[in-house]
Amino acid sequence: MAEAVSLRSLRVGDTAKITSVDAPGELNRRIRDMGLTPGSTVKVVGRAPLQDPVALRLSGVTIMLRNKEADYISVVL
Repeated sequence: MAEAVSLRSLRVGDTAKITSVDAPGELNRRIRDMGLTPGSTVKVVGRAPLQDPVALRLSGVTIMLRNKEADYISVVL
């Protein structure tokens, strides 16, 4: 089994499966409400010029996530 890494560490074009979301309190709920739940597959489709935020493609929808928030999400490639 592949080792889990932070969503922040992915590069544009990478596709990964979410293994866990470990954000505190309300942030955890907000991240999960966006569809970023364990078992979901995400693709990194872009990054802002300073690498923050990151654009993710999930279930046909593109969402933006700050790197600070992406640090709470573990994925496997």
